[in-house]
Amino acid sequence: MAYPAQDDETMVRRMASNNPAMTMAAPAQMATRSDFSSGRLRRSNTTATSQSLARRITSRSDPAGDGLSSTGDSEEEVKSSPADNATPVSTSKYDVGWRRVVRNFSPSWFSVTMGTGICSLLLITIPWKAAWLYWLSVAFFALNSILFSLAFILSLLRYTLYPEIWGVMIKDPTMSLFLGTFPMGFATLVESWIFLCCPYWGYWSVWVAWVAWMVDVVIAVAVTVSLPFLLMSQRDQHGLERITAAQLLPIAATIVAAGTGSEIAEVLSSPDHAFGTILASYVLWGLATPLSMTVLVMYYQRLVLHKLPPREVVVSSFLPIGPLGMGGYTIMYLGKVSRIVFPRVELFHDLLIAGDIVYILGVFIGLIMWGFGLCWLIFAVATIYSTRPFPFNMGWWGFTFPLGVYAISTMTFGVEFPSMFFKVFGTILSVAVILLWCVVATGTAKGAWSGGLFYAVCLKNLPPKTTSGDAKTSANVEDREKLPGT
Repeated sequence: MAYPAQDDETMVRRMASNNPAMTMAAPAQMATRSDFSSGRLRRSNTTATSQSLARRITSRSDPAGDGLSSTGDSEEEVKSSPADNATPVSTSKYDVGWRRVVRNFSPSWFSVTMGTGICSLLLITIPWKAAWLYWLSVAFFALNSILFSLAFILSLLRYTLYPEIWGVMIKDPTMSLFLGTFPMGFATLVESWIFLCCPYWGYWSVWVAWVAWMVDVVIAVAVTVSLPFLLMSQRDQHGLERITAAQLLPIAATIVAAGTGSEIAEVLSSPDHAFGTILASYVLWGLATPLSMTVLVMYYQRLVLHKLPPREVVVSSFLPIGPLGMGGYTIMYLGKVSRIVFPRVELFHDLLIAGDIVYILGVFIGLIMWGFGLCWLIFAVATIYSTRPFPFNMGWWGFTFPLGVYAISTMTFGVEFPSMFFKVFGTILSVAVILLWCVVATGTAKGAWSGGLFYAVCLKNLPPKTTSGDAKTSANVEDREKLPGT
């Protein structure tokens, strides 16, 4: 008897109907070892792709505020997770403990002293005096002294124990700009000393302030002149889109030094010393203020052509307010002191109103700069509003000092004119700065305690260095990994 031709599927169904133990579906086939291995490989590749995508999505920006955009490739994207590696990765001794803090203590930490010091000066300058405002100013001055001393000691340790970091840091086009925060932070201490200590401690405290101001001038001028030239002389070419308002930091240091000189000239008892200090302060103002205007032109062009800065550095939009506010305050205060000193040294003795002329010119030049600063203040507030929210980093201290010096300039105008509008507006800005200081100081304290803010991006440019201890450890690991008999 001839049976009709049957295909494989029909044969399997007949066998399944006769044998209940066969429960495999008809289309299914027995998986071979090679099929199983290839399927597991595909699942592994899919899992790895998912993990890589998750790491890319959840990558965060640098908490130290080095100015890098979160859209770029970060270090977290190239690091493998512990689950991907079977063997543990050894951590260098430079990445843990106090060594990590010292090595990653960048110059941007001096912006903390700038923000703390400006709060002390604001409380002194508020037109409505009160005893509690004075003692609160003293408390900020004491806190600023402690913070500056701690930052100075850590910086000394950093460049003494690891001198190779200095060369890498000074060549970094972003991190080197924060060297300007050192003389500005020191200048806030000198100014607080002038207003809080000199009226009560007498002649010797004035001399201490004068000598400290000279030291600050030397450092500020060195920073203002050297850092822009280093940027010009670098072989690497940078586009206009990489320009930020941080370019103003080394220039603003000399403007702040000029303003401090106008204040120290007012308390010097010798007319000749006061006159020399005034002349030096005018030169410092002329050295830095036009240069800051040049940077503002470039920065405005960058904003027009390449739009707003990234969210990570958006707080830097407040930095243009600093040179304008401090520059206007300085030229006005220099005119005020010149009005007193010029007749005492018989300068322009044929023109008895020479001091008055300088004073009037200073007031109106300062008022023009105040108006220009108001324009940049509106730009900064609009920028912050349009790009919110943005991650916390050390750049948040840019909220405090620029807005603080602008508030001091505003309140000083209110006293000189006099004008209730400038007094009230300046006081409102002062309260806003102190509230911002509380917010930023809290975030900085949390970041410092967790260690997240101790990150210097310039360290990635250091040449690889292997210590004898690390080499010995690596050799032992290699010996253990060798198979017996090889």
